[in-house]
Amino acid sequence: MRAHLILKDGSFFVGRAPLGFGGSGEAVFTTAMMGYQELLTDPSFAGQMVCMTFPEQGIYGIHADLNESARPWATALLCRRLTEKPDHVFSESDLGGWLERHRVPVLTELDTRALTQHLRDAGAQPGLIWTEGDGSLEEGRIQAATLPEMAGQALAAQVSCRDHYEIPNPEARFRVAVLDGGIKTSILKQLHGAGLHLEVFPWDTPATELTAARFGGLFLSNGPGDPAALPDMQREVSACLGKLPIFGICLGHQLLGHAFGGHTFKLKFGHRGANQPVLDLATGRVEITAQNHGFAVEEASLPPEIEVTHRHLSDGTVEGLRHTRLPIFSLQHHPEASPGPHDARNAFGKFVRMMEAFHA
Repeated sequence: MRAHLILKDGSFFVGRAPLGFGGSGEAVFTTAMMGYQELLTDPSFAGQMVCMTFPEQGIYGIHADLNESARPWATALLCRRLTEKPDHVFSESDLGGWLERHRVPVLTELDTRALTQHLRDAGAQPGLIWTEGDGSLEEGRIQAATLPEMAGQALAAQVSCRDHYEIPNPEARFRVAVLDGGIKTSILKQLHGAGLHLEVFPWDTPATELTAARFGGLFLSNGPGDPAALPDMQREVSACLGKLPIFGICLGHQLLGHAFGGHTFKLKFGHRGANQPVLDLATGRVEITAQNHGFAVEEASLPPEIEVTHRHLSDGTVEGLRHTRLPIFSLQHHPEASPGPHDARNAFGKFVRMMEAFHA
């Protein structure tokens, strides 16, 4: 079925909707060359239509062990071509069929290079997949103009777990509280693999539960939406400061920025991909990292006791923080890197060593 991607600024791109239905969300692009299943099931992509800059998608099909959550959270897949018959001996399904079962729209035969360049120049923005059955192009443009911006959207409640649960580790030295703002399965695997017993809590859990005496540390997860639109989470995270060691990733990093008294701002088109260069200011080492975020911590808003530890080499934005007096650190990028390079995975060991020092 012929369709268009219509952006809020009125621009449009021609394509086809092979599943026969459309959708909407913030149009963003990722430079990752693989990992479509991990990206689509990453809760951080909730509310977003993902444009894959690599032209061919679905080559190796769908594999249950690659899911980052129980369902796709991205609101659409935007791509050049979609492979109908995957070439992988262990593939359990084709990508198109999997998307159809989960009612996630896809737009194919799209000029992804032109779209990426437009989003780079004009900024990531809301858009919709408008099929020929939805009405005229002008009607679609009118509807696209009314779509809400990502700034101001609080999405953690949509993707967080509903109830507290545990991931036991009989040999664990430390029990860690995990505040789930949209956590990826691979992050839980890395924390568990670092020798930790995990208790995962919903996004609105009070600080009194997160800092209970049984916990050796607190982990703040990744997640979607605007961190500035989560004042309740900011307040509870702030109440945890100084009570136990804390490690935050992505949204967790941004929430710590707010808890420290700082602010966040929306990036023009964000950082999404598996090849983002980050400088570790302490070692001078450059790490190639996986990233997925549209907001960043405003460095000038941070108090003197907060040190910037990592910086993005493309635009100089803050990629890591640490408190100079308290056992707290955070990273904007994803050290679990699924998909992506493993340059930053030592962060999980750093968290364990921080707890060892604090409880010695």
